[in-house]
Amino acid sequence: MPKRVLMLSWEYPPRIIGGLARVVAELSAKIAQTPGWEVHVVTADHPGQAEHETIKGVHVHRVKNQTDDCPDFLTWVNRLNFGMLQYAIELNRQNPFSIVHAHDWMVTDAAWVMKSGFGIPIVATMHATEAGRMHGIHNDLQRYIHQMEWRLTYESWEVIVNSQHMWGELQHSFGVPADKVVVIPNGTNPEVFDFELNKKDLRAKYVSPEEKIVLFVGRMVPEKGVQVLLNAIPHINAAHPNMRYLFVGDGYYLNDLKDQANSLGIAHLTNFLGYVSDDDLLKLYKIADIVTIPSLYEPFGIVALEGMAAKVPVVTSDTGGLTDFVEHMGTGITTYTGDSGSLAWGICELLQNHDLYKRLSTDAYEKVRSIYNWSVIAKRTLEVYDKVLAEASVLGADGVAAKPKQVLLEAAKTLPPTLPKELIPARERS
Repeated sequence: MPKRVLMLSWEYPPRIIGGLARVVAELSAKIAQTPGWEVHVVTADHPGQAEHETIKGVHVHRVKNQTDDCPDFLTWVNRLNFGMLQYAIELNRQNPFSIVHAHDWMVTDAAWVMKSGFGIPIVATMHATEAGRMHGIHNDLQRYIHQMEWRLTYESWEVIVNSQHMWGELQHSFGVPADKVVVIPNGTNPEVFDFELNKKDLRAKYVSPEEKIVLFVGRMVPEKGVQVLLNAIPHINAAHPNMRYLFVGDGYYLNDLKDQANSLGIAHLTNFLGYVSDDDLLKLYKIADIVTIPSLYEPFGIVALEGMAAKVPVVTSDTGGLTDFVEHMGTGITTYTGDSGSLAWGICELLQNHDLYKRLSTDAYEKVRSIYNWSVIAKRTLEVYDKVLAEASVLGADGVAAKPKQVLLEAAKTLPPTLPKELIPARERS
């Protein structure tokens, strides 16, 4: 019998709000292709999508009971969790799950019930934190989200984060024991860019033949730093006037950004495309000359990986998880966070140095291909699953994961010899 994984995620393609959807889709597919594993993803509904379908070996179940209008965001989240449980409990009744993998706070209640009600251990991936996104906790809604994030980390046996920055953030924000947190980066698939494209015709839709394209991909929210890029454009334009800037993504800050472009007198240089399909996004990467990620807060920065995989040099801010894999002048150019002058310098540096441009494109692609690929990431995730299942088989799932790891270590000293020794730190082995 295969081991069964229940993945809970509030977004999954084609419902794509941020990077989480792509991570869950790629990771679940790689795990489902691994012999001995079966993956079920329970997620929110999306217009025009089937209630249940199998995608790349993954059983995808979309909650269909959210038919009533919800008065507010938290009501929607609560209804989502009830719907997730409706599916998860029935699936578990048919064939019990081995482990729950919860992605971010919005699925905390469903994961918690599956653990407490059915004894299934939780592994959580924290893709970001509210305190990080908002530079602190300032109101009741943020306090509630912060509390739910803490609850998920507390109830989980292991917590996966995508960068060293997030490893530190969880310890600072929630006091999560260091040995309960595992760093596994996000990834991308370079092979998705291996297709023929008439770049000349597509570029002609956006720019004239002599112009170059700077591409931004992300949510239109302050923490993504689009406002910093807009402020940099007049500086770039002074030295390199033949530039155009394409912005992909939606968000509540979009109209403010358009107003900013107008007030700076650069609206004619910008094109806000809103949401685009995955296929169209791949094409935009291939015609871009530079991809920029000017984030003020970025737990990882999967857009930078996608740019690198497309062999397009990246210019990023030096914040969060971006510094884990974007090496300044090695695999990209990093600039001071929130500093439009520094960002303008980084973009201009690539425009005027052809050798640097070519070297960064090549070296970054090789790094993505060899390290940040989903096969490696899935393998590391499965190692976490196996470790948790081995420990839980001895200690029991219900309630144990919430205890500090020191308690687990004390219990581990008395474990039978059949348990792999590597589960016990060297200093604790007798």
